Amino acid sequence: MTINHYIIDSCSLINLIKHTPMDIFPSVWKNINYLIHKNYLHSPFEVYNELTKKDDMIGNWAKNNYKIFIHESEEQILMAKEIIKKFPALLDLTKSFCADPWIIALAYNESYRNTQKTILEEKVIVVTEEHSRGNKVNIPFVCKIYNIECIDLNEMHRCEGWQY
Repeated sequence: MTINHYIIDSCSLINLIKHTPMDIFPSVWKNINYLIHKNYLHSPFEVYNELTKKDDMIGNWAKNNYKIFIHESEEQILMAKEIIKKFPALLDLTKSFCADPWIIALAYNESYRNTQKTILEEKVIVVTEEHSRGNKVNIPFVCKIYNIECIDLNEMHRCEGWQY
């Protein structure tokens, strides 16, 4: 049996709120809450910073689900520095927060940690709405370099077997 652990990008959470509002699609959010409850959905703290810079629905959701946001460890900091050094174009210097290298660093470190376990197969998957576009440096491009699976929200729903 494989257990999927998802590291989710801010753009995926924003799209989730925007296109499947909680009051209209409660079953979607019931499934998201299940992943949160089981500790299968996380994001780096930098995503929390991105989401809470405005006082809106996604910012409030992030504040109410604070526990999914992981503060950076020493290993993550080192990995994020390596990623930024290799792929400086991953940083968007026009934004006050840029979580992209932190998402990949968290996924990489969690993947490594999960290879140390032998009882259940656990997979760490990055969820983002960004898509590969040739050699454009973005989350999917860098994930591919580091052999990290990268999917969008629809594919996450498929992996979990969710149908509505």
